[in-house]
Amino acid sequence: MTETPVSPSAQANAIQHRLGEGLRKIDPHHRLVGRPVAYRIVDGTTLEITYRDVPGIAEAEVLGVKRLIGAGCFCTVAPQTAETVTVRFVVPLGLPGA
Repeated sequence: MTETPVSPSAQANAIQHRLGEGLRKIDPHHRLVGRPVAYRIVDGTTLEITYRDVPGIAEAEVLGVKRLIGAGCFCTVAPQTAETVTVRFVVPLGLPGA
């Protein structure tokens, strides 16, 4: 039996849905919940998820988001202002579990 390929946009929608459903459970301090977030598919192969205006983030919260995403992904945290950071997750699409 062959698997039907899932489109990058369908994978991105599934990830967005998992984050929407599970983020409140893994983010008790509301560092990501309610922050401006952008989802962008890059070159049809990668999903970039960017949270802005985040006051700070713990490694446990990053690991929780990675578990929700369900695929091997990378996370970067960069200063945005003196009080906030930008948290970016980069998810390769087309991999099992995405």
